[in-house]
Amino acid sequence: MSAELGKQAPDFTLPNQNGKQVSLSDFKGKHVVLYFYPKDMTPGCTNEACDFRDAYESFSDLDAVIIGISPDPVESHQKFIDKHDLPFILLADEDHKVAEDYGVWKFKKNFGKEYYGIERSTFIIDKEGNLQKEFRKVKVDGHVEEALDYLREAG
Repeated sequence: MSAELGKQAPDFTLPNQNGKQVSLSDFKGKHVVLYFYPKDMTPGCTNEACDFRDAYESFSDLDAVIIGISPDPVESHQKFIDKHDLPFILLADEDHKVAEDYGVWKFKKNFGKEYYGIERSTFIIDKEGNLQKEFRKVKVDGHVEEALDYLREAG
């Protein structure tokens, strides 16, 4: 199953930073801001996570939960959360299956290297589990505010 706007978002179950299994369907009845990022502790990913952290209460006020996903292992996520005081869950997609389902596992070229990795993306899922909005090829600066604005307008 792949992610398609207006349709049911692909469900998944992945381990969080504590190793507990978490499913997207656990959050029915809330808006979900599902963001995929390449790697814990890297500058862009740290800035993005801290921007989500700083706006956490604003998302909560809109009845939205934030979930971050990367291919990093559980232990890396726990260190990332501890170091930056992140109040939301991070899920480990080590085999990048969920990233593939959402179409964010891409062939990349960077500094002369070619590899597969996460294309920074955010998906907003409504309270019924339908994919309402996607932000692809996200630029970190201003992105969290853009996601918040979308949720405010969508009600």
